[in-house]
Amino acid sequence: MLSQRALNRALLSRQLLLDLVDLPEEAGPRRAAVIGTIEHLVGLQAQAPFPPYYGLWSRLGGFRPDDLAALITDRSVVRIAVMRGTIHVVSARDCLPLRRLVQPVLDRGLRGSFGKQLAGVDPAAVAAAGRELVEAEPMTFSALGERLAGRWPDHPPAALAQAVRAHVPLVQVPPRAVWGRSGQSLHTSAEHWLGAVADADPASLPTLAGLVTRYLAAFGPATARDVTAWSGLSGLRAVLDELRPSLLTFRDEHGTELFDLPSAPRPDGDVPAPVRLAAEFDNLVLSHADRSRVISAASFGRLSTSNGVFPGSVLIDGFVAGMWRLARAKHAARLTIELFEPAREHAQVRSEAERMLAFCAPEAAHEIRFGPIA
Repeated sequence: MLSQRALNRALLSRQLLLDLVDLPEEAGPRRAAVIGTIEHLVGLQAQAPFPPYYGLWSRLGGFRPDDLAALITDRSVVRIAVMRGTIHVVSARDCLPLRRLVQPVLDRGLRGSFGKQLAGVDPAAVAAAGRELVEAEPMTFSALGERLAGRWPDHPPAALAQAVRAHVPLVQVPPRAVWGRSGQSLHTSAEHWLGAVADADPASLPTLAGLVTRYLAAFGPATARDVTAWSGLSGLRAVLDELRPSLLTFRDEHGTELFDLPSAPRPDGDVPAPVRLAAEFDNLVLSHADRSRVISAASFGRLSTSNGVFPGSVLIDGFVAGMWRLARAKHAARLTIELFEPAREHAQVRSEAERMLAFCAPEAAHEIRFGPIA
Protein backbone atom coordinates (compact mmCIF):
# COMPACT_ATOMS: atom_id res chain seq x y z
CA MET A 1 0.00 0.00 0.00
CA LEU A 2 1.24 3.49 -0.88
CA SER A 3 0.22 6.23 1.51
CA GLN A 4 -0.82 9.69 0.36
CA ARG A 5 2.54 11.05 1.53
CA ALA A 6 4.43 8.33 -0.36
CA LEU A 7 2.49 9.22 -3.53
CA ASN A 8 3.29 12.87 -2.91
CA ARG A 9 7.01 12.24 -2.60
CA ALA A 10 7.03 10.02 -5.69
CA LEU A 11 5.34 12.78 -7.68
CA LEU A 12 7.67 15.50 -6.40
CA SER A 13 10.71 13.37 -7.15
CA ARG A 14 9.64 12.72 -10.74
CA GLN A 15 8.66 16.34 -11.20
CA LEU A 16 12.18 17.36 -10.09
CA LEU A 17 10.77 19.31 -7.14
CA LEU A 18 12.46 17.47 -4.28
CA ASP A 19 15.98 18.47 -5.28
CA LEU A 20 16.87 21.11 -7.86
CA VAL A 21 18.83 19.74 -10.79
CA ASP A 22 21.77 22.09 -11.33
CA LEU A 23 22.30 23.11 -14.95
CA PRO A 24 25.81 22.86 -16.36
CA GLU A 25 27.45 26.12 -17.44
CA GLU A 26 28.72 24.79 -20.79
CA ALA A 27 26.34 25.88 -23.56
CA GLY A 28 25.84 22.52 -25.26
CA PRO A 29 25.18 20.39 -22.16
CA ARG A 30 23.07 23.18 -20.66
CA ARG A 31 20.87 23.34 -23.72
CA ALA A 32 20.54 19.55 -23.80
CA ALA A 33 19.60 19.49 -20.09
CA VAL A 34 16.78 22.01 -20.56
CA ILE A 35 15.38 20.14 -23.56
CA GLY A 36 15.74 16.87 -21.66
CA THR A 37 13.78 18.30 -18.74
CA ILE A 38 10.97 19.45 -21.03
CA GLU A 39 10.86 15.99 -22.61
CA HIS A 40 10.94 14.23 -19.24
CA LEU A 41 7.93 16.31 -18.13
CA VAL A 42 6.23 15.59 -21.49
CA GLY A 43 5.95 19.33 -22.00
CA LEU A 44 4.91 22.22 -19.81
CA GLN A 45 1.41 23.64 -19.93
CA ALA A 46 1.63 27.02 -21.63
CA GLN A 47 -1.67 28.63 -22.54
CA ALA A 48 -0.20 31.78 -21.00
CA PRO A 49 3.17 32.82 -22.48
CA PHE A 50 5.49 32.74 -19.48
CA PRO A 51 4.52 30.06 -16.91
CA PRO A 52 6.91 27.53 -18.55
CA TYR A 53 9.82 29.77 -17.55
CA TYR A 54 8.74 29.59 -13.92
CA GLY A 55 8.07 25.88 -14.23
CA LEU A 56 11.66 25.30 -15.32
CA TRP A 57 13.03 27.74 -12.73
CA SER A 58 11.31 25.80 -9.95
CA ARG A 59 13.01 22.58 -11.11
CA LEU A 60 16.44 23.56 -12.48
CA GLY A 61 19.13 25.19 -10.39
CA GLY A 62 20.68 28.17 -12.16
CA PHE A 63 17.98 28.34 -14.83
CA ARG A 64 17.88 31.69 -16.64
CA PRO A 65 15.11 33.06 -18.89
CA ASP A 66 17.27 32.89 -22.00
CA ASP A 67 17.70 29.15 -21.49
CA LEU A 68 14.13 28.72 -22.76
CA ALA A 69 13.81 31.86 -24.89
CA ALA A 70 16.73 30.75 -27.08
CA LEU A 71 15.15 27.33 -27.62
CA ILE A 72 11.89 28.94 -28.73
CA THR A 73 13.58 31.28 -31.19
CA ASP A 74 15.83 28.61 -32.72
CA ARG A 75 12.88 26.16 -33.04
CA SER A 76 14.26 23.54 -30.65
CA VAL A 77 11.01 23.76 -28.68
CA VAL A 78 7.55 24.85 -29.82
CA ARG A 79 4.17 25.86 -28.44
CA ILE A 80 1.39 23.59 -29.69
CA ALA A 81 -1.98 22.19 -28.58
CA VAL A 82 -1.43 18.64 -27.37
CA MET A 83 -2.60 17.10 -24.07
CA ARG A 84 -6.21 18.00 -23.27
CA GLY A 85 -6.16 20.17 -26.39
CA THR A 86 -4.19 22.74 -24.37
CA ILE A 87 -1.10 24.68 -25.47
CA HIS A 88 2.11 23.14 -24.15
CA VAL A 89 5.78 23.85 -24.69
CA VAL A 90 7.27 20.64 -26.09
CA SER A 91 10.51 19.74 -27.79
CA ALA A 92 10.75 19.71 -31.58
CA ARG A 93 11.36 15.96 -31.36
CA ASP A 94 8.15 15.39 -29.41
CA CYS A 95 5.98 17.87 -31.28
CA LEU A 96 4.45 15.83 -34.10
CA PRO A 97 4.50 12.41 -32.37
CA LEU A 98 2.59 13.90 -29.42
CA ARG A 99 0.20 15.78 -31.66
CA ARG A 100 -0.64 12.66 -33.65
CA LEU A 101 -1.38 10.65 -30.52
CA VAL A 102 -3.79 13.22 -29.08
CA GLN A 103 -5.63 13.85 -32.37
CA PRO A 104 -8.82 12.26 -30.94
CA VAL A 105 -8.83 14.92 -28.21
CA LEU A 106 -8.76 17.71 -30.79
CA ASP A 107 -11.46 15.98 -32.86
CA ARG A 108 -13.75 15.61 -29.86
CA GLY A 109 -13.22 19.20 -28.79
CA LEU A 110 -14.05 20.50 -32.26
CA ARG A 111 -17.24 18.44 -32.47
CA GLY A 112 -18.38 19.52 -29.04
CA SER A 113 -17.76 23.26 -29.49
CA PHE A 114 -18.21 23.87 -33.20
CA GLY A 115 -19.87 20.78 -34.72
CA LYS A 116 -23.18 22.48 -35.51
CA GLN A 117 -21.48 25.59 -36.90
CA LEU A 118 -19.39 23.46 -39.26
CA ALA A 119 -22.20 21.24 -40.55
CA GLY A 120 -21.79 20.65 -44.27
CA VAL A 121 -18.14 21.74 -44.39
CA ASP A 122 -15.57 19.34 -45.82
CA PRO A 123 -12.92 19.15 -43.04
CA ALA A 124 -10.15 18.13 -45.43
CA ALA A 125 -10.84 21.11 -47.68
CA VAL A 126 -10.83 23.56 -44.76
CA ALA A 127 -7.62 22.02 -43.40
CA ALA A 128 -5.88 22.23 -46.77
CA ALA A 129 -6.95 25.83 -47.31
CA GLY A 130 -5.91 26.78 -43.78
CA ARG A 131 -2.55 25.07 -44.09
CA GLU A 132 -1.82 26.93 -47.32
CA LEU A 133 -2.66 30.27 -45.69
CA VAL A 134 -0.60 29.83 -42.49
CA GLU A 135 2.38 28.39 -44.35
CA ALA A 136 2.39 31.43 -46.64
CA GLU A 137 2.34 33.74 -43.60
CA PRO A 138 1.83 33.02 -39.87
CA MET A 139 -1.62 34.23 -38.88
CA THR A 140 -3.82 34.88 -35.87
CA PHE A 141 -6.94 32.78 -35.61
CA SER A 142 -9.00 35.90 -36.24
CA ALA A 143 -7.22 36.67 -39.51
CA LEU A 144 -7.28 33.02 -40.55
CA GLY A 145 -11.01 32.77 -39.94
CA GLU A 146 -11.74 35.90 -41.94
CA ARG A 147 -9.73 34.61 -44.90
CA LEU A 148 -11.48 31.24 -44.80
CA ALA A 149 -14.88 32.89 -44.55
CA GLY A 150 -14.35 34.27 -48.06
CA ARG A 151 -14.58 30.69 -49.30
CA TRP A 152 -17.13 29.41 -46.74
CA PRO A 153 -19.27 32.52 -46.13
CA ASP A 154 -22.13 30.60 -44.52
CA HIS A 155 -20.01 29.47 -41.57
CA PRO A 156 -18.60 31.53 -38.67
CA PRO A 157 -14.97 32.58 -39.14
CA ALA A 158 -14.05 31.48 -35.61
CA ALA A 159 -15.40 27.97 -36.26
CA LEU A 160 -13.46 27.69 -39.52
CA ALA A 161 -10.23 28.74 -37.79
CA GLN A 162 -10.78 26.18 -35.05
CA ALA A 163 -11.35 23.50 -37.67
CA VAL A 164 -7.86 24.24 -38.99
CA ARG A 165 -6.47 24.13 -35.44
CA ALA A 166 -8.01 20.69 -34.95
CA HIS A 167 -6.87 19.18 -38.25
CA VAL A 168 -3.50 20.88 -38.79
CA PRO A 169 -0.76 20.81 -36.13
CA LEU A 170 -0.34 24.54 -35.58
CA VAL A 171 2.54 26.04 -33.61
CA GLN A 172 2.71 29.55 -32.21
CA VAL A 173 5.74 31.39 -33.55
CA PRO A 174 8.06 33.94 -31.89
CA PRO A 175 8.15 36.57 -30.57
CA ARG A 176 5.17 35.07 -28.72
CA ALA A 177 6.42 33.71 -25.37
CA VAL A 178 9.98 34.98 -25.80
CA TRP A 179 11.09 36.43 -22.46
CA GLY A 180 11.23 40.22 -22.50
CA ARG A 181 9.23 40.50 -25.69
CA SER A 182 5.57 40.49 -26.63
CA GLY A 183 3.69 39.34 -29.67
CA GLN A 184 0.38 38.12 -30.97
CA SER A 185 -0.47 34.44 -31.19
CA LEU A 186 0.59 33.84 -34.79
CA HIS A 187 0.34 30.29 -36.12
CA THR A 188 1.91 28.19 -38.82
CA SER A 189 2.08 24.45 -39.35
CA ALA A 190 4.55 22.40 -37.33
CA GLU A 191 5.82 20.75 -40.51
CA HIS A 192 6.55 24.13 -42.09
CA TRP A 193 8.15 25.57 -38.94
CA LEU A 194 10.30 22.58 -38.06
CA GLY A 195 11.33 21.49 -41.55
CA ALA A 196 13.65 18.50 -41.50
CA VAL A 197 13.04 17.87 -37.79
CA ALA A 198 9.37 17.26 -38.53
CA ASP A 199 10.30 14.73 -41.21
CA ALA A 200 12.66 12.75 -38.99
CA ASP A 201 11.67 9.28 -37.85
CA PRO A 202 10.21 9.90 -34.38
CA ALA A 203 12.20 8.06 -31.74
CA SER A 204 9.72 8.72 -28.95
CA LEU A 205 6.00 8.32 -28.41
CA PRO A 206 5.20 6.19 -31.48
CA THR A 207 2.36 4.46 -29.63
CA LEU A 208 -0.14 5.06 -26.87
CA ALA A 209 1.87 2.64 -24.76
CA GLY A 210 4.87 4.91 -25.16
CA LEU A 211 2.81 7.89 -24.09
CA VAL A 212 1.51 6.10 -21.00
CA THR A 213 5.01 4.99 -20.07
CA ARG A 214 6.29 8.56 -20.34
CA TYR A 215 3.39 9.75 -18.19
CA LEU A 216 4.22 7.24 -15.46
CA ALA A 217 7.87 8.31 -15.50
CA ALA A 218 6.86 11.92 -14.82
CA PHE A 219 3.61 11.57 -12.82
CA GLY A 220 3.27 8.02 -11.50
CA PRO A 221 2.25 5.87 -9.75
CA ALA A 222 -1.13 6.41 -11.36
CA THR A 223 -4.47 5.01 -12.46
CA ALA A 224 -5.99 4.89 -15.93
CA ARG A 225 -8.24 7.77 -14.85
CA ASP A 226 -5.15 9.81 -13.98
CA VAL A 227 -3.61 9.28 -17.42
CA THR A 228 -6.92 10.28 -18.99
CA ALA A 229 -7.14 13.43 -16.87
CA TRP A 230 -3.67 14.44 -18.06
CA SER A 231 -3.98 13.51 -21.74
CA GLY A 232 -7.69 13.87 -22.47
CA LEU A 233 -7.61 10.45 -24.17
CA SER A 234 -10.06 7.66 -23.36
CA GLY A 235 -9.63 3.90 -23.46
CA LEU A 236 -6.30 3.92 -21.63
CA ARG A 237 -7.22 1.15 -19.21
CA ALA A 238 -6.72 -1.29 -22.07
CA VAL A 239 -3.27 0.18 -22.72
CA LEU A 240 -2.29 -0.23 -19.07
CA ASP A 241 -3.56 -3.80 -19.07
CA GLU A 242 -1.41 -4.47 -22.13
CA LEU A 243 1.58 -3.01 -20.28
CA ARG A 244 0.77 -4.80 -17.01
CA PRO A 245 3.45 -7.53 -17.37
CA SER A 246 6.15 -4.83 -17.51
CA LEU A 247 4.73 -2.68 -14.69
CA LEU A 248 4.42 -2.83 -10.92
CA THR A 249 1.02 -2.41 -9.30
CA PHE A 250 0.19 -0.93 -5.91
CA ARG A 251 -2.87 0.07 -3.91
CA ASP A 252 -3.45 3.49 -2.41
CA GLU A 253 -5.08 4.16 0.96
CA HIS A 254 -8.51 3.68 -0.61
CA GLY A 255 -7.63 0.39 -2.28
CA THR A 256 -7.42 1.84 -5.78
CA GLU A 257 -5.00 0.07 -8.11
CA LEU A 258 -2.01 2.14 -9.25
CA PHE A 259 0.45 1.33 -12.05
CA ASP A 260 4.11 2.25 -12.08
CA LEU A 261 7.46 1.67 -13.76
CA PRO A 262 9.70 -0.75 -11.86
CA SER A 263 12.73 1.57 -11.98
CA ALA A 264 10.91 4.81 -11.11
CA PRO A 265 11.77 6.52 -7.79
CA ARG A 266 9.37 6.03 -4.89
CA PRO A 267 10.87 7.88 -1.91
CA ASP A 268 9.62 7.25 1.58
CA GLY A 269 6.78 9.52 2.65
CA ASP A 270 8.96 10.94 5.44
CA VAL A 271 11.58 12.35 3.05
CA PRO A 272 11.71 16.15 3.62
CA ALA A 273 10.17 18.28 0.88
CA PRO A 274 11.45 21.85 0.53
CA VAL A 275 9.21 24.86 0.02
CA ARG A 276 8.62 25.43 -3.68
CA LEU A 277 6.72 28.01 -5.72
CA ALA A 278 5.14 26.08 -8.60
CA ALA A 279 4.22 27.88 -11.81
CA GLU A 280 0.80 29.04 -12.89
CA PHE A 281 -1.04 26.22 -14.71
CA ASP A 282 1.67 23.77 -13.59
CA ASN A 283 0.90 20.20 -14.63
CA LEU A 284 2.01 19.11 -11.16
CA VAL A 285 -1.45 20.18 -9.96
CA LEU A 286 -3.50 19.42 -13.07
CA SER A 287 -2.44 15.95 -14.19
CA HIS A 288 -4.34 13.50 -11.99
CA ALA A 289 -8.00 12.62 -11.63
CA ASP A 290 -7.30 12.27 -7.89
CA ARG A 291 -5.26 15.35 -7.02
CA SER A 292 -5.14 14.61 -3.29
CA ARG A 293 -1.50 13.50 -3.58
CA VAL A 294 -0.57 17.17 -3.94
CA ILE A 295 -3.63 19.33 -3.21
CA SER A 296 -6.85 19.01 -1.22
CA ALA A 297 -10.22 19.55 -2.85
CA ALA A 298 -10.75 22.70 -0.78
CA SER A 299 -7.39 24.14 -1.80
CA PHE A 300 -7.98 23.31 -5.45
CA GLY A 301 -11.27 25.18 -5.26
CA ARG A 302 -9.41 28.25 -4.02
CA LEU A 303 -6.92 28.04 -6.90
CA SER A 304 -9.60 27.65 -9.59
CA THR A 305 -11.23 30.82 -10.89
CA SER A 306 -14.24 31.46 -13.08
CA ASN A 307 -12.16 33.26 -15.73
CA GLY A 308 -9.78 30.34 -16.19
CA VAL A 309 -6.77 32.03 -14.60
CA PHE A 310 -4.88 29.50 -12.47
CA PRO A 311 -2.39 31.17 -10.11
CA GLY A 312 0.96 29.82 -9.05
CA SER A 313 0.90 27.52 -6.02
CA VAL A 314 2.97 27.41 -2.84
CA LEU A 315 4.15 23.94 -1.82
CA ILE A 316 4.86 23.38 1.87
CA ASP A 317 5.84 19.90 2.98
CA GLY A 318 5.04 18.78 -0.55
CA PHE A 319 1.40 19.90 -0.64
CA VAL A 320 -0.25 23.03 -2.00
CA ALA A 321 -0.65 25.37 0.97
CA GLY A 322 -1.16 28.68 -0.77
CA MET A 323 -0.92 30.62 -4.01
CA TRP A 324 1.17 33.43 -5.43
CA ARG A 325 0.83 36.16 -8.02
CA LEU A 326 3.46 38.43 -9.53
CA ALA A 327 2.85 42.04 -10.53
CA ARG A 328 5.44 43.73 -12.72
CA ALA A 329 6.04 47.39 -13.44
CA LYS A 330 8.92 49.02 -15.28
CA HIS A 331 11.21 49.28 -12.26
CA ALA A 332 9.40 47.25 -9.63
CA ALA A 333 8.16 43.70 -9.01
CA ARG A 334 5.75 42.67 -6.28
CA LEU A 335 5.14 39.06 -5.33
CA THR A 336 1.97 38.49 -3.31
CA ILE A 337 1.67 35.23 -1.41
CA GLU A 338 -1.56 34.02 0.12
CA LEU A 339 -1.17 31.09 2.51
CA PHE A 340 -4.32 29.10 3.20
CA GLU A 341 -3.32 28.46 6.83
CA PRO A 342 -0.66 29.94 9.13
CA ALA A 343 2.62 28.15 8.43
CA ARG A 344 5.78 27.61 10.46
CA GLU A 345 7.73 27.71 7.19
CA HIS A 346 7.09 31.44 6.71
CA ALA A 347 10.84 32.19 6.49
CA GLN A 348 11.39 29.46 3.90
CA VAL A 349 8.49 30.78 1.82
CA ARG A 350 10.00 34.27 1.92
CA SER A 351 13.40 32.89 0.92
CA GLU A 352 11.91 31.10 -2.09
CA ALA A 353 10.02 34.28 -3.00
CA GLU A 354 13.28 36.24 -2.94
CA ARG A 355 14.86 33.62 -5.18
CA MET A 356 12.00 33.96 -7.66
CA LEU A 357 12.26 37.76 -7.78
CA ALA A 358 16.02 37.53 -8.33
CA PHE A 359 15.27 35.26 -11.29
CA CYS A 360 12.48 37.17 -12.98
CA ALA A 361 13.24 40.81 -12.08
CA PRO A 362 16.93 41.12 -11.16
CA GLU A 363 17.12 44.86 -11.89
CA ALA A 364 13.79 45.87 -10.30
CA ALA A 365 12.89 46.93 -6.80
CA HIS A 366 11.44 43.90 -5.01
CA GLU A 367 8.46 43.67 -2.70
CA ILE A 368 7.13 40.51 -1.05
CA ARG A 369 3.66 40.81 0.44
CA PHE A 370 1.77 38.18 2.43
CA GLY A 371 -1.98 38.58 2.15
CA PRO A 372 -4.99 37.92 -0.05
CA ILE A 373 -4.50 37.80 -3.80
CA ALA A 374 -6.97 40.18 -5.38
